[in-house]
Amino acid sequence: MRKFMNKRVTRVALCAMLLALNFPVEAQQAKVVRIGFLGPTSAASNVGRMEALREGLRDLGYVEGKNLVIESRWAEGKFDRLPELAAELVHLNVYVILTTGTPGIRAAKNATTTIPIVMVTSGDPVGFGFVASLARPGGNITGSSTFAPELSAKRIELLKEALPRIQRLGVLFNPDNSINDRNLPAMEQTAKLLKIGIQRFEVRAVEDFKNAFSAMTKQRVDAVALPEDDFLNANQTQIVELVTKHRLSSIGREVFAEAGGLIGYAVNFVDLYRRAAIFVDKIVKGAKPADIPVEQPKKFEFIINLRAAKQIGVTIPPNVLARADRVIK
Repeated sequence: MRKFMNKRVTRVALCAMLLALNFPVEAQQAKVVRIGFLGPTSAASNVGRMEALREGLRDLGYVEGKNLVIESRWAEGKFDRLPELAAELVHLNVYVILTTGTPGIRAAKNATTTIPIVMVTSGDPVGFGFVASLARPGGNITGSSTFAPELSAKRIELLKEALPRIQRLGVLFNPDNSINDRNLPAMEQTAKLLKIGIQRFEVRAVEDFKNAFSAMTKQRVDAVALPEDDFLNANQTQIVELVTKHRLSSIGREVFAEAGGLIGYAVNFVDLYRRAAIFVDKIVKGAKPADIPVEQPKKFEFIINLRAAKQIGVTIPPNVLARADRVIK
C-alpha cells in the first residue's frame, strides 16, 4: 500500500511539475498589457504614426483585442490639459505610459515616479532633466531623443542652401513649449553665421497664426522656418495656407512639405513610433527604464516640394534637389 501511495504521489508531483513548466508560457499568452499614450496634439494629426506604433507592437506579439489595450488621451494642442490627462492614465494603472515632446514628457514625469515612461520623441531629455544620461537614464524614463535644437538649426542651413538670397527669416514658435528655449538660440546662432536676420513670431493658439503672418508681411521677411514643435505640426495645414497666400518660402518637418510647404527636414517620426514598441516590449519582459539606453535617431528625411516652389515663384538649385530624399512634383 505504501509503495502504491509513493508511486501515486510521484505521478502527481510529476504532473504538477509539467504544469508549472507550461504555465509561464500560457500565462504570458493570456496576459493583457494595458499601455497609455499621452498625446499633446490630436489623434487626427497622428494617425500614421500611431499605426506605426501598433505595427511595431504587432510584430512583437501584442495585438489589440487579444493581449493589448491602448488607452489614449489627447490634449488637442492645449498643453495645460496634459497634467490632468497624465493623471487619468496613472489612475487607470497602465503598465507603461508613452508620450512625445517636452510638454508631454514633463506631464507624465510629474504624474508618476513608478510607472515606466517611454519617450517616443524628446528634443533634449538630458537638458531638461528627464534622464540622467543617454547611456544610463536612471529613474522611470527612457525612449528616443530627436536632437530638436540641432534639427531646428539645420533647417536654416538647408533653407539658405536652397535660397541663397534669403536675408530676413521669420520663426514661428510656441512660447508655452519649453523646448523652444533651446530651439531658438540654436536657430539664431546658425542664422548669424549665415548672415541672416531672424525675427521671432509667437503663436500660442490657432487664432494667432493670421496675426503672426500679417506681422511678417510688415517686417518683409523672405521665408519662414518652423522649429521642432508639436503644436506647429498639429496646425501645419493652416501654416501651409498662409505661407502660400503670402508667397513665402518655408521649411519645417517632413510632413510639412508633404502638406504643401516648400521644404521638409526631420527625423523619420514614423520609424521612431515603430521603435517605441521595442521599449515597451523590453519593459513588459522585466527590463527597468533606468537601465535601457536612450536611442538617437538613425533615419532623417529631406523633402522638397516643387509644386510649392512653383506656386510661390522660387527655383531650387539642381545640386540641392539632387540631395533630397524625395522631390514632390
